[in-house]
Amino acid sequence: MNEEIKKLSPVALWSHFADLNAVPRPSKKEERVIAFIKSFGESLKLPVIVDEAGNVIIKKAATLGFEGRPTVVLQSHLDMVHQKNANTVFDFDKQGIEMYVDGDWVKAKGTTLGADNGIGVATIMTLLSSTDIPHPPLEALFTIDEETGLTGALALKGDILSGSILLNLDTEEDTELTIGCAGGIDVTGTGKYNQVTPTGHKAFSITINGLTGGHSGGDIHLGRGNANKLMNRVLKALTKDAGAEIASIDGGSLRNAIPRESTAVVVTDNVAKLQEIVTQFAGILKAEYKTTDPQLQVIAAPVPMPQQVMDSRFQLNLLRAVYACPFGIYRMSPDIKGLVQTSNNLSRILVKDGSYSLQCLTRGSVDTEKDDLTNAITAAFQLMGAEVNYTNDYPGWEPKPDAPIVQLMSTIYQQLFGTKPNVNAVHAGLECGILGRNYPTMQMISFGPNIFGAHSPDEKVQISSVQKFWRFLLETLKEIQ
Repeated sequence: MNEEIKKLSPVALWSHFADLNAVPRPSKKEERVIAFIKSFGESLKLPVIVDEAGNVIIKKAATLGFEGRPTVVLQSHLDMVHQKNANTVFDFDKQGIEMYVDGDWVKAKGTTLGADNGIGVATIMTLLSSTDIPHPPLEALFTIDEETGLTGALALKGDILSGSILLNLDTEEDTELTIGCAGGIDVTGTGKYNQVTPTGHKAFSITINGLTGGHSGGDIHLGRGNANKLMNRVLKALTKDAGAEIASIDGGSLRNAIPRESTAVVVTDNVAKLQEIVTQFAGILKAEYKTTDPQLQVIAAPVPMPQQVMDSRFQLNLLRAVYACPFGIYRMSPDIKGLVQTSNNLSRILVKDGSYSLQCLTRGSVDTEKDDLTNAITAAFQLMGAEVNYTNDYPGWEPKPDAPIVQLMSTIYQQLFGTKPNVNAVHAGLECGILGRNYPTMQMISFGPNIFGAHSPDEKVQISSVQKFWRFLLETLKEIQ
């Protein structure tokens, strides 16, 4: 199947992408892909460094006539988001991604594709292995764990790179030159709760699925449904009007993905009312989200009786806390049209066997406003008695529109494609802000091909856009002085 991918143009780039996608590379488990990239660099007899965090740096001298030009750092991250459809049988720890061509797009069979940021990695591999592409001195920086904390970028030391320009290949629209991004912080509420013997005698699973999901930064402004928040609405009605007792809730998966699915187990004797409420909400939610989430479903099915359920006080406080926890846009930028300034993704809810965890990824371009939103989430969690922890706090990337590399690439883009690029900042997290702390004088810019549906099984990358991106990158490397 992946042999079909290797025939696409540019052949070397797509071949490297297919080889990369054969290597399992989930965040926090990058050992195999680190070894793969290290072996790749060594096979080319290029200097290879693997730092203490696991970041891989490969250096390549300039081609003839480009020796005196500035050293360029090419940067992409090795890890990928692992998401699959509920009915897809796939083991991300053991299997390579199964890809196929659909017209002008490359897609995966029921899983994330890994084009984020595998296309960037494959692009850099193509330049490193080339023998006929003119370029200045190159430093390839392959970071780890971008998707779940940016810990690779955070750990990179300030004396390992010598380049003065960094090209980050992690933007997902080919009309954009990204020059700024939001920072983020993980907010987690955890605790214990009392369990009691259920008074009802019929148990049901309540499932919400079929949502579109997507990137919790780049897609947060699109108004897509959050399975955790929608499940809370259904459970609130079931507990109030059908006397339901909640045994467990399991919703969402990754902090940086808008939750697509949630399942709860409830107990009741009022089966007719339960079915009525589920049918009612199936209609309500499908109507509300018909544009953004047309495949949304709310389903009830009988299941074996659980031995215990939440005590009534905790159940009420949990539902209130989830209702109070913000999701989506908190504030739009007053200075940059269309840019989300601050947001929150209630990404994961797991309540089971007397323990609970509520997980958020909070993003903001303005640190003080991000802190304010964090305080709001903390208040909601603490009111239910949760212990709240903060991890993976990382800074935003301040835009510098007058930087020479921004001016140069804007000019090249217009010359090649006959239109101006969209020079902007994004609400998603990029590693540039973190890398800039240790390399404050380094000029940075991010760009890439069209990748839609990142962080979801709908992820796809456009073949013609990859060709456009490749042409743009080659011209940029020729023109950097």
